[in-house]
Amino acid sequence: MIVRTHLAERIQTALRRSPVVALLGPRQCGKTTLARAFVGPASINYFDLENPVSLARLDEPMTALSALQGLVVIDEIQLRPELFAILRVLVDRDSTTVRFLILGSASPTLVRKSADSLAGRIETIEMSGFTLDELAAPDLSKHWLRGGFPRSYLAESDEDSVMWCRNFIQTLAQRDLPEFGVNLPPLQVIRLWTMLAHFHGQIWNAAEPARSLGISEPSVRRYLDIFQGIYMVRVLPPWHENLLKRQVRSPKIYIRDTGLMHQLLGIRSELELLSHPKSGASWEGYVIEQVLAQVQPDEAYFWATHNGAELDLLLLKNGKRIGVECKRMDAPKMTPSMRIALADLKLDELLVIYPGEQSYALAERVRVLPLAKLAQITALS
Repeated sequence: MIVRTHLAERIQTALRRSPVVALLGPRQCGKTTLARAFVGPASINYFDLENPVSLARLDEPMTALSALQGLVVIDEIQLRPELFAILRVLVDRDSTTVRFLILGSASPTLVRKSADSLAGRIETIEMSGFTLDELAAPDLSKHWLRGGFPRSYLAESDEDSVMWCRNFIQTLAQRDLPEFGVNLPPLQVIRLWTMLAHFHGQIWNAAEPARSLGISEPSVRRYLDIFQGIYMVRVLPPWHENLLKRQVRSPKIYIRDTGLMHQLLGIRSELELLSHPKSGASWEGYVIEQVLAQVQPDEAYFWATHNGAELDLLLLKNGKRIGVECKRMDAPKMTPSMRIALADLKLDELLVIYPGEQSYALAERVRVLPLAKLAQITALS
């Protein structure tokens, strides 16, 4: 059992500030386990909207919820979006002491009613599977290969992890994605998902998947939005400003969990991963997810010019600009691209993240940092 102390503390802090806290993330990432540490599943204050008993209790939701006090947990809230309006009424009552922790497997863009109904009353916390900083004795190679979903990372063997990822992908393709509007047969959904895995770390262009699947580019872009909305894909926007240089203005895409990405690409072991053509791109996406989870930036971008200069990640937080380069090599060195990014983007610091063990300076404002020591990132504090 891995205790996710930092997330639990964030939830407690948010509940002190806001009457409603939304804990959002992909299915099977551990939201329910975390919520049950606050309210047990046998409590009358716990509702699981995939449980027929809970659904029956909510036949008359205003009646069922209005008498409750303390913390109330509602799991899979996206299945009953009409509850948002009722929650607004309940938390606006005079002298109410009730707090709501709502769990969802879709982002606020897919649960649109939350923004309108609970504006000013709700605080959102996004979570993923296990991140490196949550693992007491992190096995970096295992975490990179299997990803962070608890049942994948904690599986008895790589084979068991592969089987879990395969079943997870099939379940989402058959059930969740059609519910959110992906109007394709399950096999085509998996085919599209696999195409997205091949685009991992690349500039996004909807034309190729559209031709391959025989559907329109607007449909492909809409489906990508849905994959993003259920936390399967990260769309990293480009940063551009007036530099008198032609800059890339299309986004990059990444499969957020490397375990799922490797399953989609047919990678089943560490040996296969290290020899695969997408190994470098996989490492880049893996580092980006760990950095974003650790730093919690205000904004995140990538940057590239048509002359070949690029930066894997540009983080904006507390008025600072921090660049991140992801290098899977033994001893990263300064490159012309790093110098250009440092000067053109006026970076406060450039961090080069690699899988080694030693931290060292490359140049003024440029530092090499092992991925296992992300907690040492202090430039954004």
